[in-house]
Amino acid sequence: MVYIREGAHGLETFLTYRPTPESPMGRICFPGGVVEQDDHEPVGWYGPTPAQWAQKLGHDDVVVARSAVVAAVRESFEEVGVLLSGPNEQDTVEYTEASETMASRESIAGHELGFIAYLKRGGLKLRTDLLKPLGRWQTPDFSHRRFDTHFFASVVPVGQRPKLLSSKGVWGRWVPARDVVADRSSTALGDEIGREDTVGRPLEELMTPGTLCVLESLATCQTTIAFLTKKRQVHVKKPELVEKNGELMLAFTPPRDAVRTRSKGA
Repeated sequence: MVYIREGAHGLETFLTYRPTPESPMGRICFPGGVVEQDDHEPVGWYGPTPAQWAQKLGHDDVVVARSAVVAAVRESFEEVGVLLSGPNEQDTVEYTEASETMASRESIAGHELGFIAYLKRGGLKLRTDLLKPLGRWQTPDFSHRRFDTHFFASVVPVGQRPKLLSSKGVWGRWVPARDVVADRSSTALGDEIGREDTVGRPLEELMTPGTLCVLESLATCQTTIAFLTKKRQVHVKKPELVEKNGELMLAFTPPRDAVRTRSKGA
Protein backbone atom coordinates (compact mmCIF):
# COMPACT_ATOMS: atom_id res chain seq x y z
CA MET A 1 0.00 0.00 0.00
CA VAL A 2 1.53 3.29 -1.10
CA TYR A 3 0.51 5.90 1.46
CA ILE A 4 1.23 9.47 0.45
CA ARG A 5 1.19 12.91 2.02
CA GLU A 6 2.54 16.34 1.16
CA GLY A 7 5.84 17.44 2.68
CA ALA A 8 8.35 20.25 2.47
CA HIS A 9 10.16 18.48 -0.40
CA GLY A 10 7.17 17.21 -2.40
CA LEU A 11 5.23 14.03 -1.82
CA GLU A 12 6.25 11.73 0.99
CA THR A 13 5.50 8.04 1.33
CA PHE A 14 5.80 5.54 4.17
CA LEU A 15 8.49 2.89 3.64
CA THR A 16 9.32 -0.12 5.80
CA TYR A 17 12.09 -2.69 6.16
CA ARG A 18 11.21 -6.31 5.43
CA PRO A 19 13.29 -8.87 7.35
CA THR A 20 12.14 -11.86 5.28
CA PRO A 21 15.00 -12.82 2.89
CA GLU A 22 12.72 -14.43 0.29
CA SER A 23 10.28 -11.51 0.15
CA PRO A 24 9.50 -10.56 -3.48
CA MET A 25 9.05 -6.97 -2.33
CA GLY A 26 12.71 -6.30 -1.56
CA ARG A 27 14.35 -5.13 1.65
CA ILE A 28 12.78 -1.66 1.64
CA CYS A 29 9.26 -1.28 0.34
CA PHE A 30 5.73 -0.14 1.01
CA PRO A 31 3.55 -1.95 3.58
CA GLY A 32 2.13 -5.12 2.05
CA GLY A 33 2.22 -8.88 1.81
CA VAL A 34 0.73 -11.99 0.22
CA VAL A 35 -2.90 -13.05 -0.12
CA GLU A 36 -4.01 -15.50 2.59
CA GLN A 37 -6.86 -18.01 2.63
CA ASP A 38 -8.97 -15.87 4.98
CA ASP A 39 -8.92 -13.04 2.42
CA HIS A 40 -11.42 -15.04 0.34
CA GLU A 41 -14.11 -14.90 3.04
CA PRO A 42 -17.21 -12.66 2.68
CA VAL A 43 -16.65 -9.15 4.02
CA GLY A 44 -18.58 -5.87 4.21
CA TRP A 45 -17.64 -3.62 1.32
CA TYR A 46 -17.94 0.03 0.28
CA GLY A 47 -16.70 1.41 -3.02
CA PRO A 48 -16.19 -0.26 -6.42
CA THR A 49 -17.58 -3.79 -6.64
CA PRO A 50 -15.24 -6.79 -6.92
CA ALA A 51 -16.17 -7.02 -10.60
CA GLN A 52 -15.18 -3.39 -11.10
CA TRP A 53 -11.92 -4.01 -9.28
CA ALA A 54 -11.23 -6.96 -11.55
CA GLN A 55 -11.59 -4.65 -14.53
CA LYS A 56 -9.37 -2.00 -12.93
CA LEU A 57 -6.63 -4.52 -12.16
CA GLY A 58 -6.80 -6.43 -15.43
CA HIS A 59 -8.06 -9.67 -13.86
CA ASP A 60 -10.30 -12.25 -15.48
CA ASP A 61 -11.04 -13.78 -12.08
CA VAL A 62 -13.21 -11.59 -9.82
CA VAL A 63 -12.35 -13.66 -6.74
CA VAL A 64 -8.62 -13.11 -7.27
CA ALA A 65 -9.10 -9.37 -7.72
CA ARG A 66 -11.29 -9.12 -4.65
CA SER A 67 -8.78 -11.04 -2.53
CA ALA A 68 -5.97 -8.75 -3.67
CA VAL A 69 -7.90 -5.72 -2.40
CA VAL A 70 -8.73 -7.39 0.93
CA ALA A 71 -5.09 -8.46 1.39
CA ALA A 72 -3.84 -4.93 0.75
CA VAL A 73 -6.08 -3.49 3.46
CA ARG A 74 -5.32 -6.32 5.90
CA GLU A 75 -1.56 -6.18 5.47
CA SER A 76 -1.62 -2.41 5.90
CA PHE A 77 -3.44 -2.80 9.21
CA GLU A 78 -1.14 -5.59 10.40
CA GLU A 79 2.14 -3.90 9.51
CA VAL A 80 1.55 -0.20 10.19
CA GLY A 81 -1.84 0.02 11.90
CA VAL A 82 -3.58 2.02 9.18
CA LEU A 83 -7.12 0.69 8.68
CA LEU A 84 -9.06 1.66 5.57
CA SER A 85 -12.49 0.77 6.89
CA GLY A 86 -15.46 2.42 8.53
CA PRO A 87 -18.98 1.95 9.87
CA ASN A 88 -20.49 3.65 6.81
CA GLU A 89 -19.62 5.12 3.41
CA GLN A 90 -18.55 8.52 4.80
CA ASP A 91 -16.51 7.73 7.91
CA THR A 92 -13.29 5.88 8.68
CA VAL A 93 -11.85 4.44 11.86
CA GLU A 94 -9.92 6.89 14.07
CA TYR A 95 -7.22 6.42 16.70
CA THR A 96 -5.77 3.02 15.79
CA GLU A 97 -2.75 3.39 18.10
CA ALA A 98 -4.45 2.12 21.27
CA SER A 99 -2.88 -0.85 23.06
CA GLU A 100 -5.93 -3.01 22.42
CA THR A 101 -5.61 -2.29 18.70
CA MET A 102 -1.96 -3.37 18.75
CA ALA A 103 -3.00 -6.57 20.53
CA SER A 104 -5.56 -7.26 17.80
CA ARG A 105 -2.96 -6.60 15.10
CA GLU A 106 -0.59 -9.04 16.76
CA SER A 107 -3.35 -11.66 16.92
CA ILE A 108 -4.19 -11.15 13.23
CA ALA A 109 -0.53 -11.38 12.24
CA GLY A 110 -0.18 -14.55 14.32
CA HIS A 111 -3.31 -16.09 12.75
CA GLU A 112 -5.04 -16.21 16.12
CA LEU A 113 -7.72 -13.76 14.97
CA GLY A 114 -9.16 -13.39 11.48
CA PHE A 115 -9.02 -9.92 9.95
CA ILE A 116 -12.54 -10.18 8.58
CA ALA A 117 -13.78 -11.44 11.96
CA TYR A 118 -12.14 -8.38 13.53
CA LEU A 119 -13.99 -6.07 11.14
CA LYS A 120 -17.32 -7.76 11.78
CA ARG A 121 -16.83 -7.54 15.53
CA GLY A 122 -16.37 -3.78 15.22
CA GLY A 123 -19.22 -3.28 12.78
CA LEU A 124 -16.79 -2.17 10.09
CA LYS A 125 -16.66 -2.54 6.32
CA LEU A 126 -13.79 -2.06 3.88
CA ARG A 127 -13.54 1.40 2.30
CA THR A 128 -12.23 0.24 -1.07
CA ASP A 129 -13.18 3.61 -2.51
CA LEU A 130 -10.10 4.99 -0.74
CA LEU A 131 -7.73 2.86 -2.83
CA LYS A 132 -6.21 3.92 -6.15
CA PRO A 133 -4.74 1.12 -8.33
CA LEU A 134 -1.23 1.94 -9.56
CA GLY A 135 0.05 -1.17 -11.30
CA ARG A 136 0.94 -4.86 -11.30
CA TRP A 137 4.40 -6.37 -11.38
CA GLN A 138 4.98 -10.07 -12.01
CA THR A 139 8.07 -12.20 -11.55
CA PRO A 140 9.69 -13.54 -14.76
CA ASP A 141 8.75 -16.89 -16.30
CA PHE A 142 12.12 -18.43 -15.38
CA SER A 143 11.63 -17.71 -11.67
CA HIS A 144 10.92 -20.75 -9.47
CA ARG A 145 8.62 -18.67 -7.25
CA ARG A 146 6.21 -16.40 -9.06
CA PHE A 147 4.34 -13.46 -7.64
CA ASP A 148 1.71 -11.09 -8.97
CA THR A 149 2.27 -7.87 -7.01
CA HIS A 150 -0.39 -5.15 -6.93
CA PHE A 151 0.37 -1.55 -5.99
CA PHE A 152 -2.40 0.60 -4.49
CA ALA A 153 -2.19 4.22 -3.35
CA SER A 154 -4.11 5.96 -0.58
CA VAL A 155 -3.85 8.59 2.13
CA VAL A 156 -3.85 7.86 5.85
CA PRO A 157 -7.34 8.60 7.25
CA VAL A 158 -7.76 11.52 9.65
CA GLY A 159 -6.99 10.48 13.22
CA GLN A 160 -4.72 7.59 12.24
CA ARG A 161 -0.94 7.41 12.19
CA PRO A 162 1.38 4.64 10.96
CA LYS A 163 2.91 2.60 13.78
CA LEU A 164 4.99 -0.54 13.24
CA LEU A 165 3.87 -3.88 14.61
CA SER A 166 5.61 -4.39 17.95
CA SER A 167 6.71 -7.98 17.32
CA LYS A 168 7.98 -7.56 13.74
CA GLY A 169 8.61 -3.89 13.09
CA VAL A 170 12.27 -2.92 12.63
CA TRP A 171 12.25 0.34 10.67
CA GLY A 172 9.64 2.49 8.97
CA ARG A 173 9.11 6.18 8.37
CA TRP A 174 7.85 8.85 5.99
CA VAL A 175 10.43 9.71 3.33
CA PRO A 176 10.41 12.35 0.55
CA ALA A 177 10.11 10.43 -2.72
CA ARG A 178 12.08 13.04 -4.66
CA ASP A 179 15.04 12.88 -2.28
CA VAL A 180 15.09 9.08 -2.27
CA VAL A 181 15.30 8.67 -6.05
CA ALA A 182 17.60 11.65 -6.58
CA ASP A 183 20.64 9.42 -6.02
CA ARG A 184 20.12 5.69 -6.51
CA SER A 185 23.73 5.02 -5.56
CA SER A 186 23.16 6.43 -2.08
CA THR A 187 23.41 4.02 0.85
CA ALA A 188 21.81 6.47 3.30
CA LEU A 189 18.57 4.54 3.87
CA GLY A 190 20.32 1.21 4.22
CA ASP A 191 22.84 2.70 6.65
CA GLU A 192 20.02 4.28 8.64
CA ILE A 193 18.25 0.92 9.03
CA GLY A 194 21.53 -0.51 10.23
CA ARG A 195 20.92 -4.17 9.44
CA GLU A 196 23.58 -6.51 8.07
CA ASP A 197 21.67 -6.86 4.80
CA THR A 198 21.16 -3.10 4.32
CA VAL A 199 24.32 -1.28 5.44
CA GLY A 200 26.42 -0.03 2.54
CA ARG A 201 23.91 -1.09 -0.09
CA PRO A 202 22.45 1.28 -2.73
CA LEU A 203 18.74 1.56 -3.44
CA GLU A 204 18.78 -0.80 -6.42
CA GLU A 205 19.98 -3.59 -4.13
CA LEU A 206 17.34 -2.85 -1.50
CA MET A 207 14.27 -2.12 -3.63
CA THR A 208 12.50 -3.91 -6.45
CA PRO A 209 12.08 -2.19 -9.84
CA GLY A 210 8.36 -1.84 -9.08
CA THR A 211 9.01 0.08 -5.87
CA LEU A 212 11.55 2.34 -7.58
CA CYS A 213 9.15 3.08 -10.44
CA VAL A 214 6.39 4.07 -8.02
CA LEU A 215 8.81 6.34 -6.14
CA GLU A 216 9.86 7.99 -9.40
CA SER A 217 6.21 8.60 -10.25
CA LEU A 218 5.62 10.15 -6.82
CA ALA A 219 8.66 12.36 -7.25
CA THR A 220 7.08 14.07 -10.28
CA CYS A 221 3.96 15.20 -8.37
CA GLN A 222 3.62 18.03 -5.87
CA THR A 223 0.24 17.22 -4.32
CA THR A 224 -1.72 14.15 -3.25
CA ILE A 225 -4.68 15.27 -5.35
CA ALA A 226 -2.52 15.51 -8.47
CA PHE A 227 -1.18 12.00 -7.93
CA LEU A 228 -4.43 10.29 -6.95
CA THR A 229 -6.55 11.89 -9.67
CA LYS A 230 -4.09 11.20 -12.48
CA LYS A 231 -5.68 8.88 -15.02
CA ARG A 232 -3.65 5.73 -15.45
CA GLN A 233 -4.40 2.31 -16.86
CA VAL A 234 -3.00 -0.65 -14.96
CA HIS A 235 -0.61 -2.64 -17.15
CA VAL A 236 1.16 -5.79 -16.07
CA LYS A 237 4.93 -5.36 -15.92
CA LYS A 238 7.06 -8.47 -16.10
CA PRO A 239 10.85 -8.70 -16.66
CA GLU A 240 11.96 -10.63 -19.70
CA LEU A 241 15.50 -11.82 -20.42
CA VAL A 242 16.94 -10.03 -23.46
CA GLU A 243 20.35 -9.74 -25.07
CA LYS A 244 21.82 -6.33 -25.80
CA ASN A 245 25.33 -5.73 -27.13
CA GLY A 246 26.26 -9.30 -26.24
CA GLU A 247 25.10 -8.97 -22.62
CA LEU A 248 22.06 -10.51 -20.96
CA MET A 249 19.78 -8.17 -19.04
CA LEU A 250 16.20 -7.84 -17.86
CA ALA A 251 13.76 -5.66 -19.78
CA PHE A 252 10.43 -4.65 -18.26
CA THR A 253 7.72 -4.82 -20.89
CA PRO A 254 4.04 -5.84 -20.65
CA PRO A 255 3.69 -9.53 -21.53
CA ARG A 256 1.53 -10.54 -24.45
CA ASP A 257 -1.22 -11.74 -22.12
CA ALA A 258 -1.11 -8.59 -20.00
CA VAL A 259 -4.70 -8.88 -18.82
CA ARG A 260 -4.38 -12.45 -17.65
CA THR A 261 -3.46 -13.37 -14.10
CA ARG A 262 -0.52 -15.61 -13.34
CA SER A 263 -1.19 -17.38 -10.09
CA LYS A 264 1.48 -17.57 -7.43
CA GLY A 265 3.54 -20.71 -7.91
CA ALA A 266 2.06 -21.45 -11.35
